[in-house]
Amino acid sequence: MRRITRYILAEFLKLSLIMSVCMTVGMLLVIIGQEAIRQGLGPTAVIKLLPYALPVSLAYVVPGTVLFAACSIYGRMSATNEVTAIKALGVSPMALLWPALLFSFFISLGAVWLNDAATWGRIGLKRVALESAEQIAYGMLRSSRSYSTDTFKINVKDVEGHVLVRPTLTVYEDDSGPPIMLTAEFAEIDTDPERDVLLISMTNGEIERGNNIRMEFPGTELIEVPLSAASRKAGGSIRPADTALRRIPGEITSQLATLEDLERSLAADTAYQLMTGDFAELEDERWTEQRIAIMGGESRLAKLHTEPWRRWANGFSCFAFVLVGAPLAVRMRSADVWTSFIVCFLPILVVYYPLLAYGVDLSKAGDLPPYSVWIANAVLIAVGYWMTRRMIRQ
Repeated sequence: MRRITRYILAEFLKLSLIMSVCMTVGMLLVIIGQEAIRQGLGPTAVIKLLPYALPVSLAYVVPGTVLFAACSIYGRMSATNEVTAIKALGVSPMALLWPALLFSFFISLGAVWLNDAATWGRIGLKRVALESAEQIAYGMLRSSRSYSTDTFKINVKDVEGHVLVRPTLTVYEDDSGPPIMLTAEFAEIDTDPERDVLLISMTNGEIERGNNIRMEFPGTELIEVPLSAASRKAGGSIRPADTALRRIPGEITSQLATLEDLERSLAADTAYQLMTGDFAELEDERWTEQRIAIMGGESRLAKLHTEPWRRWANGFSCFAFVLVGAPLAVRMRSADVWTSFIVCFLPILVVYYPLLAYGVDLSKAGDLPPYSVWIANAVLIAVGYWMTRRMIRQ
């Protein structure tokens, strides 16, 4: 039996590695190609993207490669009557299954780490894109004295090294209000990839919004310009999906403190208006903005609570896939690897991923507890357990 165990583990490791390499290369081409096209990146930036795209790619690839290995090994063993021979010797088929299950369990632990490392990869992808955006901005400002995106526009008189001379910055916050215009003597551009914002430090200038708001500022002011709709909606904070597991408890504590401050401020303002009898102020736009801020904070808190559960569930999809794929491949008795894989993967595609998306969406919305993201894994594990028991008895 030790020889069979070594054989299964060796085949599992070999097939998983081969398929991981092949699928990762394809996934890297997709991820890097999309980022390069979207950001207009050059060859140097594309090369810099490779190490960051690797963990992101592997996080998606590993569950599929483990399922492919299980279908290949057990489908071939069943087709050549090796499983029947094991049963004829009075040995339980679990002697064939436990090496794969043990292997997939440890692979699942590694997949959890990969899902966490993918946050580093996504931030790195943003960093490279932002560095390129910074270089593109300086290049445009040197050549045409102007650079603009969907969220801001900047014009300068001259560029001396990294210093912008007499810059004028126009920030478009939303469609309902006038843009914010800032002028200064000097400015410099930097980036914050974690929050997906452009940092513009402006020295000795003035701020203007519409016809009623105008103020001067001496010294240096740091202006944060969101580079995407997502970063603008998040208010410059780090997205829960881009937060490492070790930092999530601190982010939860910080978010709870922020919510308490917002609720305390809203309660105090409400009490004051009620005491003074100024009920008309309770319908002011300021109250709506405070309530929206509280709702946004509660939404981010729910996402932070959900994120650790989601990463562990994604990681242990490897174990769930093997628990379903191995007995199904034995039952099919097909030596055709791709037939076994497709027959195993299609039900998983139809059942597992919609259930996972359902659990994640409702958990992030706060409608279900965070552990509900395990619904899909629980269903696959239950089905796999039933199929394994049936295989052993028959």
